[in-house]
Amino acid sequence: MRGSIFFIVIAVCIILGILLLLRSRRLKEKYAALWVIVGVISIVLAAWPGLLNWAARLVGVQVASNLLFTLAILLLLGVCLHLSLEVSSQEDKIRRLAEEAAIARQKLEQLDDERG
Repeated sequence: MRGSIFFIVIAVCIILGILLLLRSRRLKEKYAALWVIVGVISIVLAAWPGLLNWAARLVGVQVASNLLFTLAILLLLGVCLHLSLEVSSQEDKIRRLAEEAAIARQKLEQLDDERG
């Protein structure tokens, strides 16, 4: 029981930390939603530890912690994929902006040459 309370307190602290990051605009909503969901699931699993055992039996996993680790790995792979997509998108936008800035600079230099 003491372990459950400890993990509930940690999960609540994490959720509060995420909400503070959201409020200070240091974290975007689309990223925070996932971590709030993870925090809520952590609270539920800490409050009812038998739930993880039930889920492990349901999917046919021998040890409940193996199910938890597998789900955590899948979650982290999903986060990595999502962040990779975001980085790729940002790289395209940055390249486009750099090209537009170079074209604008060249036009400005041409205008200066024509005047001077």
